[in-house]
Amino acid sequence: MSILLTSSVSVTEAAAEQMAANPTKPSGQPAKMKKDESLLGKLGGTLVRKKKLKEVSDLQEEGKNAINAPLLLAGPELLHEDTLLEENAERTILDPTSKEDLNFKDLQKVLIDWINSELEEDRIIVKDLEEDLYDGQVLQKLFEKLSGHKLNVAEVTQSEIGQKQKLQTVLEAVNGVLRPLEWNTEWSVDSIHSKNLVPIVYLLLALAIYYAAPIRLPEHVSVKVIVVKKKEGILQTTHLTKQLTSTTTEMMIGRSERDAFDTLLDHAPDKLNVVKTSLITFVNKHLNKLNLEVTELESQFADGVYLVLLMGLLENYFVPLYNFYLTPENFEQKVHNVSFAFELMQDGGLQKPKARPEDVVNLNLKSTLRVLYNLFTNYKNSE
Repeated sequence: MSILLTSSVSVTEAAAEQMAANPTKPSGQPAKMKKDESLLGKLGGTLVRKKKLKEVSDLQEEGKNAINAPLLLAGPELLHEDTLLEENAERTILDPTSKEDLNFKDLQKVLIDWINSELEEDRIIVKDLEEDLYDGQVLQKLFEKLSGHKLNVAEVTQSEIGQKQKLQTVLEAVNGVLRPLEWNTEWSVDSIHSKNLVPIVYLLLALAIYYAAPIRLPEHVSVKVIVVKKKEGILQTTHLTKQLTSTTTEMMIGRSERDAFDTLLDHAPDKLNVVKTSLITFVNKHLNKLNLEVTELESQFADGVYLVLLMGLLENYFVPLYNFYLTPENFEQKVHNVSFAFELMQDGGLQKPKARPEDVVNLNLKSTLRVLYNLFTNYKNSE
């Protein structure tokens, strides 16, 4: 009994001594402090974990941006659809700096004016190549006018599927004409329908050159393009320069079909003088009626005056002087004269000459021979 009492007294004295040492704090406070300290620790741990999660998220975003960094090089023209490209698929974008290139703008204007001239009877007016040609309607009419063949397509197509089907038919017809010449096709249904300007211009240039459009194409026009390609799930960009036009002579050679005059000049140049003499005799037979005489075919027909007068003589009518330049002073006036002579030939039932007016004006012998030989074949028996 005495032992238990001694222990109780000892515990009480110990508590009293602790209270004396901490007179301002109640005896239950230390337990509460431990509880609060535990809660703060838990809160602190939660905040730390959230901070670490945010750091991980930021790191992942940084990695994602690093993967897609090549996209930033492509500039503002990059579209959301590029991220949806299939593996190894690519898309070509015109560099924004080339859009403002004066030579490229001039080329577009020449092509637009040519299309509007060809389709004037259809009351079709093109103002923007991208917006007006993507659905295939204008391209269909243009090809039909140039080739003289009607395509089996619906006249009006509003749906995307219908538009692409029409484009497919038109491009197959165009490619069929150009394939024998081993022409590089820089266009496709998707590139045209997606309003990609560069393939559209390539296509129009091919048609203009092949069908000898009566226009003067600006020389040495090139543009910068950005090629976006998906490889191993990553979009990559490459900057390239595309040449659209070269010199007039080179473009003419790329168009010209091999014919009797090519064979003559390549394999029997000794007979060329015989052909030239025959043609000179033919044209002088008629031009002599106006006291005119030709001695040099390539130079004396280059301004178009003799061609216009010759057509009037062959068809027995007077050509009003206000329709052409009797004394042309520059390249454009000469081209006008030759183009007008070509129109008179077509009015007389002849096919449109394969030569370009510019080729005749530029003293291209084969082009001039082709035009005169066509007249000789159709009017050799005329008095």
